[in-house]
Amino acid sequence: MASPFSLLNLISVLVLLFLLGYTGESRDPFACDPKNSNTNDLPFCKASLPITERVRDLIGRLTLEEKVGLLVDNAAAVPRLGMKGYEWWSEALHGVSNVGPGTRFGGEFPGATSFPQVITTAASFNASLWEAIGQVVSDEARAMYNGGTGGLTYWSPNVNIFRDPRWGRGQETPGEDPVLAGRYAASYVRGLQGADGNRLKVAACCKHFTAYDLDNWNGVDRFHFNAQVSKQDIEDTFDVPFRMCVKEGKVASVMCSYNQVNGVPTCADPNLLKKTVRAQWGLDGYIVSDCDSVGVFYSSQHYTSTPEEAAADAIKAGLDLDCGPFLGLHTQDAVKKGLLAEAHVNGALANILSVQMRLGMFDGEPSAQPYGNLGPRDVCSPAHQQLALEAATQGIVLLKNDGPSLPLSPKRHQNVAVIGPNSNVTATMIGNYAGIACGYTSPLQGIMRYAQTDYHMGCDKVACIDDKQIGPAIEAARPADATVLIMGLDQSIEAETVDRVGLLLPGHQQDLISKVAAASGGPTILVLMSGGPVDITFAKNDPRVSAILWAGYPGQAGGTAIADILFGSSNPGGKLPMTWYPQEYLRNLAMTNMAMRSSPSYPGRTYRFYKGPVVYPFGHGLTYTHFVHRVASAPKLVSVPVDGHRRTNNTNLGNKAIRVTHARCGKLSITIHVDVKNMGSRDGTHTVLVFSAPPAGGGNWAPQKQLVGFEKVHVPAQAQQQVQIKIHVCKLLSVVDKSGIRRIPMGEHSLHIGDDVKHSISLQAQALGIIKS
Repeated sequence: MASPFSLLNLISVLVLLFLLGYTGESRDPFACDPKNSNTNDLPFCKASLPITERVRDLIGRLTLEEKVGLLVDNAAAVPRLGMKGYEWWSEALHGVSNVGPGTRFGGEFPGATSFPQVITTAASFNASLWEAIGQVVSDEARAMYNGGTGGLTYWSPNVNIFRDPRWGRGQETPGEDPVLAGRYAASYVRGLQGADGNRLKVAACCKHFTAYDLDNWNGVDRFHFNAQVSKQDIEDTFDVPFRMCVKEGKVASVMCSYNQVNGVPTCADPNLLKKTVRAQWGLDGYIVSDCDSVGVFYSSQHYTSTPEEAAADAIKAGLDLDCGPFLGLHTQDAVKKGLLAEAHVNGALANILSVQMRLGMFDGEPSAQPYGNLGPRDVCSPAHQQLALEAATQGIVLLKNDGPSLPLSPKRHQNVAVIGPNSNVTATMIGNYAGIACGYTSPLQGIMRYAQTDYHMGCDKVACIDDKQIGPAIEAARPADATVLIMGLDQSIEAETVDRVGLLLPGHQQDLISKVAAASGGPTILVLMSGGPVDITFAKNDPRVSAILWAGYPGQAGGTAIADILFGSSNPGGKLPMTWYPQEYLRNLAMTNMAMRSSPSYPGRTYRFYKGPVVYPFGHGLTYTHFVHRVASAPKLVSVPVDGHRRTNNTNLGNKAIRVTHARCGKLSITIHVDVKNMGSRDGTHTVLVFSAPPAGGGNWAPQKQLVGFEKVHVPAQAQQQVQIKIHVCKLLSVVDKSGIRRIPMGEHSLHIGDDVKHSISLQAQALGIIKS
């Protein structure tokens, strides 16, 4: 496929703009236009006043009808107060997207940098990279806003847990581990929103709250699904990324999901929205519905008898903004019927308007504000596109490398057969919730920079419904110095509304791989594109398939990144952010069963609770060199200060799992220093993964191990670097009991550092302020 527009032409335009001193297309102010004498002296237009005071003034000037018109994503204009209409719905999952109506491409903004899909970027385990991507995306978003083609409110990231390997939207998430997902959320959000105090560069949104990870499976869809979830699983799995997103990332918005949780629609549940997100976690921002969620729980779930009751329930539960028309149509009648007080509407408006004011939308001319100088030259810049390549390189995972067969040599492997339906794809590489990329390099184009190629698709599409093209592929492989098979999935197999049926490669792909590998005259390398895991046990065990790479959906520069790794210009360092299960795992396993923990008749979910066989485990990833770890320093004994225990129970403290709320958590952290030595002859970047296994006898409800820290480090050949990893005791060494109470088990915690080092830390309770019986 051709690029959406010429990269050469784009560069020429950007150079011209730079030479002309372009500082960003000026757009008319959203509100408080300095040229509008009717609003200049109104308090809500005075940027020097506190936002709460400005919001209070504006709300006091609005009629009920005007207020209701602001409760929907396509918010109405209020001409008499100088406010234009605004479309809240824009997306920026891994680059500015045109999925939402708030952003469009064209004119001076023909495309934007398209980074790898989130599941691929998560495989880098690099929090600074995630934040850097967020900074680039928000630069490009602000530039497009200044140019009149984009919004400032982006409903990204998706931080749901990749609980079931069949979920079509798992590709959008940071994977199956709640701490990994939470670190990703906080890092990406910080990059998007900026670090200018209370002012927002753009407003991010963590979605979909909560226990949302089924789209359409076996006749059950997300609009009708009632997720039955234990308090334990809510607390220690499903809510963790959202809590970290709000408390650590300071996100400006949370989106509630379509599904019900334990019989209550999430967008109508005050325990989830008001009590948890806003009161307990302290959300400073707005809560928005997934699109038409309020209408869904009225019309599809029949949760209320009338639409007015649905509108009232949603707003009273804590919903501030409706993606869709429902609240705009029915809120005024809900107030008139006495189902809802106007004060509730005012509360929702205060949360919405505060975010717009933090974005500077009521501060007059955008060009005179921070970020007002960003324009077309700041979109698809060479530096941004280089970061997209770096992200793809860091996210690709080397699963197998017998021999080793990789890297290939441009001298010894001059003629390469490139085979497979994903060999020359472009849009496939950017996954879903994407925009229009700056330009693409397909895998075939990338490999052509290193070798002569003989290209055959082998199948028309990834569905691979027949074997008619396998013969020519076999013949191409026979004389080749090396064969690269680029296979896997695409959005026809896994996507929003499309959950997978199984974990095997589609159609005749396995047959194509095995036959080509058997005929190949040189090493056969399998490259997989997919969001979810694939059961490739056959290829793992086939000696003729000498190496396997997983590229996820690697973004606009994916072909370059794949080729650079194949030929050794880059050293792979990614690690799997999800477990790769065998097909047998799915036997009698309903997607609708939300339980995380295993039982005699149930396998459990994710590496934390599943104990059965895997194709490749969470955290797996090879490299072209070899790293070893050594604990340079780490405590062996940590005292946990505990308040409020009765004297009669004090002697048993050492054997208990102490409630986190009873411990003086504060800054109770431990720091471990790990020496990482590169034993090989190539420079490499390594991820240090640290897991914790709780004390034996901690209860069968505790995970077998859980990720407590990770750090990325570059180590030159034969050199050594030291990394420091901080572990917050209450947050990361705690477990959750069956009642949903987070506890810190006293006793020996075993830290697993990589695959080669273990270190024990004993937690002991230190009783303070004992209460007499």
